[in-house]
Amino acid sequence: MQLDELLKRFNQAWQANPVHDYPHLTSKRPAAVLIASQLIDGELQILFTKRAEHLVHHAGQISFPGGKYEESDNDIVYTALREAEEEIGLPADSVSVIGKLPEFKTISGFEVTPILAHIETPVDIDTQLFIDQNEVAEVFQVPLSYLMDEKNLLVQYVSRNGIEAPVYFIPYKDRYIWGATAGILAMLRAHLFNVS
Repeated sequence: MQLDELLKRFNQAWQANPVHDYPHLTSKRPAAVLIASQLIDGELQILFTKRAEHLVHHAGQISFPGGKYEESDNDIVYTALREAEEEIGLPADSVSVIGKLPEFKTISGFEVTPILAHIETPVDIDTQLFIDQNEVAEVFQVPLSYLMDEKNLLVQYVSRNGIEAPVYFIPYKDRYIWGATAGILAMLRAHLFNVS
């Protein structure tokens, strides 16, 4: 997928609906993640982080750069940009914000706003990013076309408190993107392609 197609699809009239991990409808802790695309060899790639193994919560899991909204943040978009700069050294002024998706409510009580953005001048993830190793073990990227391909999006339903809820998985090479991160990608796919 090219940037012009991404922009055209993202800015269409339809909207994705808010989504949640498990039935957790009373999230009160705002947070944001940055879905950052960049054009590499003619194809849009999305940046991901692998969380550090020593973390108490979600150790070793695949995620987008992001984190909790702080009182000092101007808004939720600023939160995503600040966290990306803190976690992986992605300068906020190198990123153009495309827009935001509806909140994604997580089982841990966060209401996560996904911010879609594009890195105007592509960065070499191995040499130009400065990873905070207290939070991030590595940065990698996946083609957007792969992430948006229906056959790569797996869904398993689990029961919690008597209610069935979907858990999404996207296998990629030797990695599994799952949980809230895969759920946010499913929401992005629903928005871009007007599917449920």
